[in-house]
Amino acid sequence: MHGKRFLEKMYEYIQGNIAELLPAYAVIETGGVGYLLNISLQTYSEIEHSTQARLFTHFMVREDAQLLYGFATKAERELFRQLISVSGVGGNTARMILSTYSPRELQSIITTENAVLLKNVKGLGLKTAQKIIVELSGKLTALFDAETQPVQPAGDDSVCTETIAALVMLGFSRSASDKAVRAILKETPAISVEEAVRMALKRL
Repeated sequence: MHGKRFLEKMYEYIQGNIAELLPAYAVIETGGVGYLLNISLQTYSEIEHSTQARLFTHFMVREDAQLLYGFATKAERELFRQLISVSGVGGNTARMILSTYSPRELQSIITTENAVLLKNVKGLGLKTAQKIIVELSGKLTALFDAETQPVQPAGDDSVCTETIAALVMLGFSRSASDKAVRAILKETPAISVEEAVRMALKRL
């Protein structure tokens, strides 16, 4: 157990050029090596207009895989670690929670004990949502400044394509993703990829 804990924290951060960036992952190149880091929409929105980034990391070791998760801030990483400390919440579920709700929304959901709203996250049942609220209640105060991310307008075609690609990578079918995204873009044409994915996650 101690060895696993050491591995999870052996990388503090990775800094370098952004070689590839999508709402679900980033490839950071440093020292001739490209590191693929799983990211949330929160982190994507922080670095989407940058050419370089420093992402704080969490190295997850499983029986079938070794995964790197990257975060724009230490606070988001801490929230991720708080979430995966809850029994039944894995890395992908924690990332989905952070992608569906902003830190401010998540704090509000936990503070108001709104398990029904929290279970709207794909792959999260009511019992697990209730467990998250019980175990994290009181632990998230002052963890984030939780500033609202500004919407960055982009062309409909690029937003549509990138949003659908992100949803497919997160586990949704392409047909359902396409339908949801096109409906969102029709309602809100000047929307960023990050906001479009977040809105779609709440509809699918």
